[in-house]
Amino acid sequence: MTNKQLFDIFENHLKNNMPQIDSFHPIFEQAVSQMLLCGGKRFRPMLVLGVVDCFKPMLVKNSLDVALAVEMLHTYSLIHDDLPAMDDADLRRGQETIHITYDETTAILVGDGLNTHSFNLLSNSKLSNDIKIKLISQLSCDGGFGGMVTGQAIDTYFQEKRLTLKELKNLHINKTAKLIATSLKMGAIISQLDELDQTKLYNLGLDIGLLFQIQDDIIDATVTTKTALKTTNKDKDKNSFVTLLGLDKAKDYASKLSKNIRNDIDKFDNNLSKKLNEILNSYAHL
Repeated sequence: MTNKQLFDIFENHLKNNMPQIDSFHPIFEQAVSQMLLCGGKRFRPMLVLGVVDCFKPMLVKNSLDVALAVEMLHTYSLIHDDLPAMDDADLRRGQETIHITYDETTAILVGDGLNTHSFNLLSNSKLSNDIKIKLISQLSCDGGFGGMVTGQAIDTYFQEKRLTLKELKNLHINKTAKLIATSLKMGAIISQLDELDQTKLYNLGLDIGLLFQIQDDIIDATVTTKTALKTTNKDKDKNSFVTLLGLDKAKDYASKLSKNIRNDIDKFDNNLSKKLNEILNSYAHL
């Protein structure tokens, strides 16, 4: 299946499976759908589905809720990351952030609901119970204290203190990279790849996630808000690869990491290598 076909299948699934909220609340269901429906790269769900399509194409349809769960958890993280207590951003995916359109309380609750609903989707997906348990364990770890939430905690706590490069990498491996790594591993779990291949894909995902973060820091420092479709120039006083290394060294770091990722991808099965390269070509400057 082509990446365009996979993307379209997932996008249709997302649009047809928005959370249905039985409530007389006048705007909450609309607020829940806003950030999901306003676009997005869908990079993480494409990683899940891309791996499945390579090894178990007959399971792509049954994996759509898994991909949607990852996208919902990622979207929750963006909504919370944009809050005044975090990054205080007013633009995301080319639209107002939830707390700007509505209010801060609504944004917090939308994020809470998407987080929880992602695990409802996993637990009710059309996969075997042992696979579902592994998927729930994987996403709850790297999306929570074992990854993203802890990374966010480190990021906010140390905003006024300059970190070392090692500490900065640890921050962003947790905050950003682990959810990308988990997306690849979840596809491998569904495909029932052996533990070694699962680990290789996970480690590749960590490098991809770190590259994404460096590129994001470069975008923040060099691209206008209008072009980036999200609030930029917000990291100049925060810990970022640009503030720590300078713009030129950050670009060099990204270039070297990109080459390493390409080399690692080439070591995989030909079909998977081709699929990963096609996906990354669409989302990253490798």
